[in-house]
Amino acid sequence: MADTADQKKTDRRRRRVRLLPPPAWWPLPAAAVLGLAAGGAYGVLKAPEYAATSYVVAVPDDTTEPATALGFAQAYARIATSSSTLAYAQPRAGVDARRLRTQVRAETSPESPMIAITGTSKSPNEAADIANAVADALSLSSNQAAKNTGVQLLLFSQAVAPSEPASPSAAISGAVGLCAGGLLGGLWLLARPGRGRRSGPQQPVVEEYASLPAQGEHTETKEKESVR
Repeated sequence: MADTADQKKTDRRRRRVRLLPPPAWWPLPAAAVLGLAAGGAYGVLKAPEYAATSYVVAVPDDTTEPATALGFAQAYARIATSSSTLAYAQPRAGVDARRLRTQVRAETSPESPMIAITGTSKSPNEAADIANAVADALSLSSNQAAKNTGVQLLLFSQAVAPSEPASPSAAISGAVGLCAGGLLGGLWLLARPGRGRRSGPQQPVVEEYASLPAQGEHTETKEKESVR
């Protein structure tokens, strides 16, 4: 019986114990942990993507200035992903034109007549084939107008199948997710509703003012004192 009474008292005490509310900054670590988990899962589940780059260079002839070749390099970089260029590259790349457009990009520098053509794919060999096919197609189509432009494109370096993927690893994806989650959690703390309110009930501030006698009352008091 005594044990039963003690157990009942213990149960009552446990019932009386109230759980403490979480701290106000709890969204920050929670969002960071969620971002870490999401980024790590994305890095693990996403298939690795490979990138291979080939280079072509714009070469002027004897009657053309080097600055002209630089301008044509900029122009040819813009048409590297055009429909006509991709139509030439499609047979060698082995990829249809619609998919090929999303797996190739061309970049150039304003200081060099060099064009970098990068192919991307889940297969390293296919990435290199895409880059080389577009580079050859661009050189072929541009050299047909070399007599009129005075500039021809020459293959400077062929793309080679990469040994490592270009997509971020699971560790890097997790770190990015952690930073992004922490940033979102911090922003939520700054912009959350009710920010700056006090948690406890606010007690009314009572101000006591000393009652001062009016000017007439003060004069009357002096007169009474003089009569006395």
